[in-house]
Amino acid sequence: MDLLPLVFMALMGIAVLAYVLLDGFDLGVGMLMPAAGEEEQSVMVSSIGPFWDANQTWLVLGIGILLSAFPGALLIVMGGLYLPVLAMLVGLMLRGVAFEFRTKAQGWHRELWNWLFWAGSFLASFCQGMMLGRYVSGFRGGFGEWLFAVIVGASVCGGYVLLGATWLIMKTEGELQRKAIAWARWGLVWVALGVALVSLATPIQSATVRERWFDFPHTLWVMILPIATVAAGFMLWRSTHRVEDGDHRHDARPFLAAASIFVLAFLGLAYSLFPYIVMDRLTLWQAAAHPSGLKALLIGAAIVLPFIFAYTIMSYRIFRGKAKAGLYD
Repeated sequence: MDLLPLVFMALMGIAVLAYVLLDGFDLGVGMLMPAAGEEEQSVMVSSIGPFWDANQTWLVLGIGILLSAFPGALLIVMGGLYLPVLAMLVGLMLRGVAFEFRTKAQGWHRELWNWLFWAGSFLASFCQGMMLGRYVSGFRGGFGEWLFAVIVGASVCGGYVLLGATWLIMKTEGELQRKAIAWARWGLVWVALGVALVSLATPIQSATVRERWFDFPHTLWVMILPIATVAAGFMLWRSTHRVEDGDHRHDARPFLAAASIFVLAFLGLAYSLFPYIVMDRLTLWQAAAHPSGLKALLIGAAIVLPFIFAYTIMSYRIFRGKAKAGLYD
């Protein structure tokens, strides 16, 4: 078995997971903007300002690996995701413009840009969920498949809201932190409902997934994932109460618990899809580039990835601590 396609599949998975966790919280903060007051919005923007642009590096990396390491899947994936990808890019551009323009605007113009920042964040988040739903269903075009994609899109929005709210618990204090606690609890309920609906619908959408999940007793060990997910949700709920009671040693725990839920869901997805890069149609070995090309790409990845990791760690270390209003006003 050629291991290079496995290596690049793992690298692509790491890049996508890093993007979801890192850009997910700032998309979630963007979707929460209308629920906050003007001063609170300034703090929220300050909490994501040093990070949100660089977070999208991971999306570029993941797409770059797909294009270069798995060219055999390019036509199918991009053809099946053309419209949601286009809409996602519109959303990302809209929130980027709104983020910069709101800092110069005054009065109702700033409020307009804040709403456009919300709109761009929601559109990008929903389209990413749609893309995941279409991918899992193998890009089939029936009504049920599109309904499934819409459900996944709504669930991803809820997940990003949860990440954004728990990020604000960690980065803010006072009244805004108390609001973020309420948002996090609401987001956790949203995520629990979304995970339940998607878990029920996914085996219906794919016979491969159905066989993977219900091949007892061989798949009993997979039950660790939903059990651990419930435990992470319980830890998140409990830690919000501790923060609410004034124990600020636990400010970071809700975010870590929310991130754990995403990691566990990602592991379940990876188990369900492997070894397909296009569900039920194309394995990663069938789609992989020539071994000589993969070796050259591996050298490039070995040079570039340490810089991306180092920059990410350094930026989060430098800008740790509570956010203050006015940093981007």
